[in-house]
Amino acid sequence: MARPGRPLRRRSLLAASGALLPMAGQATGSAAMPADWAPADRIRLIVPFAAGGGNDRAARLIAPGLGAALGQPVMVENHSGASGTLGAGIVARAAPDGTTLLVDGANQVTAPFLLRQAGLDYRDAFAPISRLVLTPLLLVLRAESRFDSLAALLDRARMQPGRFSYASSGNAVANHVAAALLASRAGVSVTHSPFRGGAPALQAILSGEADFGFAILAAALAPLRQGRLRALAISTAARSPVLPAVPTVAEQGFPGYDQSSWSGLFGPAGLSAAAIGALNAACREALGTAEMQRRLAASGAASILGTPEEFRAFLQRERAAMQVLVGTARIRAE
Repeated sequence: MARPGRPLRRRSLLAASGALLPMAGQATGSAAMPADWAPADRIRLIVPFAAGGGNDRAARLIAPGLGAALGQPVMVENHSGASGTLGAGIVARAAPDGTTLLVDGANQVTAPFLLRQAGLDYRDAFAPISRLVLTPLLLVLRAESRFDSLAALLDRARMQPGRFSYASSGNAVANHVAAALLASRAGVSVTHSPFRGGAPALQAILSGEADFGFAILAAALAPLRQGRLRALAISTAARSPVLPAVPTVAEQGFPGYDQSSWSGLFGPAGLSAAAIGALNAACREALGTAEMQRRLAASGAASILGTPEEFRAFLQRERAAMQVLVGTARIRAE
């Protein structure tokens, strides 16, 4: 990748939009269910990536509470493929009755610029309901790797253009953008190896099929503690209290670098305002308990709930920022 003319100082997809939206315990408005809408049947939560990734984890976290709040069973279904557009397309084509929903993240922001041939316009195909979970990304490699610092990895990659590869959950997802941005900032050429979800990408790193990659902190914790992975950096502006010894990318020569993975809940376009309101309230109820907050914190994640209007505004800001970032850092789908 070509080195940009000057360092990018854009903050993360989250931070570029301003401060965090209210946490579950601080969310504005009542969590009471609106009385004028309820799902008529069981709810399908479509995750457009393989099990084990950030969106899958968010879906499985909220499913029990969502079902309890709505009075219907909630089933999580993984439909991976085509960089997330296969599963997203199922929801885009579904009846707008609130029974087929999508748990998705960065694709909603990046796809208009990186997946132009997908046949799916993310900007008008979905109704934003609620943001759900935010999690840091860790730059990880196999424990047996000779590289013990980010500088050592990048120095070697600079000496051997195209020799090293990084795994991602697929084109246009958060860990693809995080790695491509770092490569651009560092002035190195590395090969992108997209997989069909976070778990397959992490397995590729563990097996040596890929040299390194960014993984969500929650997924990387177990292999890190087992001594199978080594973490060289965390993607956020501040270190995580879960792994306080892991330095940030920004600390290691890349000021302003701040990337995160987030998940949100979407319905098909045309979903009624009453359904959106009821589903948003159910998300607050599902993620707003003290126990859920403890579980999220233990995995380095946080809830990022807010109103549907705030979510819609967030997406608009992030798409505008991503359009600039894709051009400046020369991020491409591969």
